[in-house]
Amino acid sequence: MTKRILVIDDEDNVREIIQISLEAAAGWNVLTASSGGEGIEIATSESLDAILLDVMMPHMDGPTTFMQLQAIPATRDIPTILLTAKAQRTEQQQFINLGVSGIITKPFLPQDLVNNICRILNWN
Repeated sequence: MTKRILVIDDEDNVREIIQISLEAAAGWNVLTASSGGEGIEIATSESLDAILLDVMMPHMDGPTTFMQLQAIPATRDIPTILLTAKAQRTEQQQFINLGVSGIITKPFLPQDLVNNICRILNWN
């Protein structure tokens, strides 16, 4: 069965790179959102296997978006991976403590993205 991934990132070029990478390398169905609010709308109306969520976004950042997703029964159990440029272990540990499934540090190599997602989510 084809995986359905939602990418929430305010940067158009980042969303496009991720979408192309996941569709080409893994054949996954990728939905995109440019803000936390739009991402929450999509997550509540679509069946998803995972969410990739940017940490630094205007209006509603990634951790706030994640906490709102956790408060909604329909989206609470969707595995969420944060995308962040913050490489400090202390910052990453704070994100893990929120309950996210994992963290992928930017910049990343597009060819490594599928492998990192599969490793974090234990997908074979």
